[in-house]
Amino acid sequence: MESILFTLGGTPVTLGMAGLGLAIVLLLVLIAYVARLGRERGLESLAQLEQASEAEERVADLVRMQSELAGRLQAMGEILSTRQSELARTVAERLDAVGQKVGENLSTGAKSTAEQLQKLEARLAVIDAAQQNIGALSDHVVGLKALLANKPARGAFGQGQMEAIVKDSLPASAYTFQGTLPNNTRPDCLIHLPGDARPLAVDAKFPLEAFEELRRAESAEAEKTALSRLRADMIGHVQDVRKYLLPNETQEVVLLFVPSEALYAELQERLEDVIHRAHKARVLIVSPSLLMLAIQVVQSLVRDAAMREQTHLIQKEVGALIEDVGRLAKRVSNLKQHMALTNKDLDEIETSANKIDKRGQRIEQMEFEDGPRETALPNPILSRDAAE
Repeated sequence: MESILFTLGGTPVTLGMAGLGLAIVLLLVLIAYVARLGRERGLESLAQLEQASEAEERVADLVRMQSELAGRLQAMGEILSTRQSELARTVAERLDAVGQKVGENLSTGAKSTAEQLQKLEARLAVIDAAQQNIGALSDHVVGLKALLANKPARGAFGQGQMEAIVKDSLPASAYTFQGTLPNNTRPDCLIHLPGDARPLAVDAKFPLEAFEELRRAESAEAEKTALSRLRADMIGHVQDVRKYLLPNETQEVVLLFVPSEALYAELQERLEDVIHRAHKARVLIVSPSLLMLAIQVVQSLVRDAAMREQTHLIQKEVGALIEDVGRLAKRVSNLKQHMALTNKDLDEIETSANKIDKRGQRIEQMEFEDGPRETALPNPILSRDAAE
C-alpha cells in the first residue's frame, strides 16, 4: 500500500503519484530547458548569421572602400605627378625669368655704375681743374699783394683797370692815355667830349698804405691814428690832382679813380669831410662802377654827336626812301590795273568755257535715228547758237 504524502484539494497524493508527477515535472522542465536551449542556439545561430552577414557587408564595404581608396590614391598620384611637373615647369620658368631679370639688372647696374663712374671722373676732372684754378688764383692774389705793396706797380694796376673800363666803352678817338697838358703835366687819361675842345682829366693813383693800416688796426687808438693818416693822404692827393684843372684848357672837374668799391665805401662812411672837401676842390672821387657810369654818359654824348654829324646823310637817305615809296605806290597801281584787266579776261574765258560746256551737254542729250528722215527738222543747237 502506497503511503499518502499530502492531500491536494481533498485528493490524497501518494508516493507513486508524487514520483510520477516529479518525473513529469522533470520531463517538462527538461523539455522546457531543451526548447529554451534550442531557442537560444537558434537565436545564437541567427545572431551569428547576422554577424556573419554584417561582417561580409563590412568586408565588402572595406573592399569597396579599399578599391575606392586605391582609385583615389591613383588619381591623387596622377594629380600629384601632374602638379609636380607643372610645379617643376613653373619653377624652371620662374628661375629663367629671375635669371634673365637678374642679368638685366646686373647689366643695367653695370651700365649705371659705368655712367656714374664717368660722371665721377668728369667731376674729379672739374675738381682738379678748380684746384688748379684756385692755385693759380692764390698765385695771382700773392702777386696782387706784392703789386699793391709797390707804389709804382700799384699806380700801374689802378691805371690798367681804369684803361680797361675806358677802352671797353669809348672809341679810340674819344680818349688819350698819358696825354700832356699845356702846363707839362701828364694825367693818366684824358677823355675828349664831343663839341668841346677841353678834355676831362682822370687820375688813377690812390694811397693804399693808409687803408691797409686802417684795416689792420686792432685798437681804437690805432684805428684813430690810421684814420688820421688816411685823411691826410687823401687831402694831399686831392690837392695834388688839382694841377690838372686848367682854365679854358680842361674841364672844370677832375676824376680821382679809386680801383676798389671797398675803399670807396670806406671813404664815404668814415671820411665824409674829405669827400666834401674834394667836391669843393672840383675833384670827384669815383669807384669802378661810378667811372663806368660816367663813361656811359660820355658814350651817349659821343653817339648823339655822331648822329648830329650824320643828320644830313640821314635826311638824304630819308628823301631817297620817300622817292622809292612813291615809285612803289605807282607800280602797285599799275599792277592793280593789270590785275583788273587780267580778271576781266579770266571772266570772259570762264563765260566761254561755260557756253562750251552747255553745248556739249545739249549734244550729248540729242537722239539720232538710223533711217533717213522724210522731213528736215530745224536744228535746235544751230537755232540757239544763232539766237545767242
